[in-house]
Amino acid sequence: MKFLLCLAFCFLSMLAWAQGQDNEAQLKNLSEKCADYHRKTEGESNGYRIKIHFGADKAKAREVKQKFSEKHRGIPAYEKYQQPNFVIVVGNFKTHIEAYTVFKQIQPDFPNAFIIKEKIKPIRD
Repeated sequence: MKFLLCLAFCFLSMLAWAQGQDNEAQLKNLSEKCADYHRKTEGESNGYRIKIHFGADKAKAREVKQKFSEKHRGIPAYEKYQQPNFVIVVGNFKTHIEAYTVFKQIQPDFPNAFIIKEKIKPIRD
């Protein structure tokens, strides 16, 4: 009886060890896929930004960007060209709630601002 118990214990131990090895291989494979995805997307992910200006006048767009940057130093601002308009968007928000919180703070200065979905990059320190 002890022999059968010992044999069963050894078999279960080997089975658990084999599953552990399989889990390590799966984890390594998943980690490689994740790294490959981030290389292909350059770390971009779905998120939100706030559009504070769009118009055909490039000088006006730069003026709005500068005004925003001076008043809200901790929030990044981006200038883009979307034919035929120059667009200023701000922030890198993962959730709509984060974007809405900042939106309410800047709305008095930029009453025509609105939240948009956009690809964002994480902020690197």
